[in-house]
Amino acid sequence: MEDASLIERTALKEWAVLVDAMARGEIIAMIRKGGIREQRAGFAVRHDQFLLYPTFFHEKANEVAPRFLSGLDQSHSRRPVEGTIRIDYVARVLGVWEVTSLDPLRAIEGEHGLAWSAVESRFNYKNRPGVQVVAVGVARLPAPVVVPETRRYLGCVSWVELDQGIDVSNAAPVLDDASLLMRVAVLRNALG
Repeated sequence: MEDASLIERTALKEWAVLVDAMARGEIIAMIRKGGIREQRAGFAVRHDQFLLYPTFFHEKANEVAPRFLSGLDQSHSRRPVEGTIRIDYVARVLGVWEVTSLDPLRAIEGEHGLAWSAVESRFNYKNRPGVQVVAVGVARLPAPVVVPETRRYLGCVSWVELDQGIDVSNAAPVLDDASLLMRVAVLRNALG
């Protein structure tokens, strides 16, 4: 019998270039406000673990941190066949912070992949100041899994439940625990 705790169906949509940066261990944090369909309730982290769903939806070069601009073409070159999603990574939540002031976000610029203008835009979106910072430990699946991109996965939404679960039992962390914990401590010190 298959161990259900090793099968994951929940996926968080994130720009492909930022998923790639997390996969290289260059960033460990995401700054989130929520998709259009989530605006009433806003973005919330309700899962300890989730798959990273690389997306190109709403991805804008001017919103990506300059240090990752050169990776845009590479991320796009691995774009799967139209109508499919390639899942390579699973993420484990290491911390979530509600941030209601822009100042602390300056201190963590090295741990996320957004340009400062994008941080400010998300922070002030709909005149409701604040964002969530989500720190994650990323692990690579033993082999990529390509799944059909159904209509209900599309659009401006952060979370999706995949029709079929993906086995994450043999995923290999991209960073060692000691390095990861040191970087989470930096976030904790900056964000409270």
